Amino acid sequence: MNLVRIAIFQAQSGIDPAANAMRLAQAVSDAAAGGAIMLFTPEMSGMLDRDRERAFDKARREPDDQVLAAVRAAAAQHRIWVHLGSLALRGEGEKLVNRGFVIDPAGEVRARYDKIHLFDVDLPTGESWRESAMYQRGEKAVIVPDTPVGRLGLTICYDVRFPELFQRLSDDRADVIAVPAAFTVPTGKAHWQVLLRARAIEAEAFVIAAAQAGQHEDGRETYGHSLAADPWGELLLEMDNRPGLAFADLDLARISDVRSRIPVHQHRRPIAPLAN
Repeated sequence: MNLVRIAIFQAQSGIDPAANAMRLAQAVSDAAAGGAIMLFTPEMSGMLDRDRERAFDKARREPDDQVLAAVRAAAAQHRIWVHLGSLALRGEGEKLVNRGFVIDPAGEVRARYDKIHLFDVDLPTGESWRESAMYQRGEKAVIVPDTPVGRLGLTICYDVRFPELFQRLSDDRADVIAVPAAFTVPTGKAHWQVLLRARAIEAEAFVIAAAQAGQHEDGRETYGHSLAADPWGELLLEMDNRPGLAFADLDLARISDVRSRIPVHQHRRPIAPLAN
């Protein structure tokens, strides 16, 4: 066995970046104290706010973002890796970017990922979401090759519905794929667990999904149920719908075991276009 302990912070982020930064720094400290080698946090860890004008007013460019600075400082103080699921940051144009970060124990940013697939939907409950009106989408898949959990693939929330992204990460031999999220309650109840387990099975990789949970200051409610799934699709951890910190031990030897049993990586073939 090759066990590594990770921590998941299930947040209930509000509209005040300073308050969220304090909670994140405390989660970093608690994760390190609990023996975790890496902490995973949700999408929009720094500010969850669907009021466009208010969110734009509080958003900062990456070098000036107080949440990123606080997490980098905490990671360096406690000597722990952090996957900061995502932050709302000012981009180059008139829109924000939804950007995730991997931070090492020296507090240095090792990788960035901008969310590729934006959530533009009208739900049967009457909820309507138009992320593309506020956020600029990313263009590139990202793998971080030298983390303590191996090759770490980065995604964000709605990306989980697009298996081609996960296949791309799998083809590049991701050992763990992070899916930080802020799932709505209706879609969470219907699809959260089954999608994440399916992505783990298809990629034959661990999936770590840190989520937002509960009733938020901006009026929305998120599903929670942060989880860790192994390459066979078995759940190592699933939280409830309350904010908090939880731990899971990953046996990295499980990856090669599963891949030797069902070698989908070797069996994948290019598919020719459909005939007219």
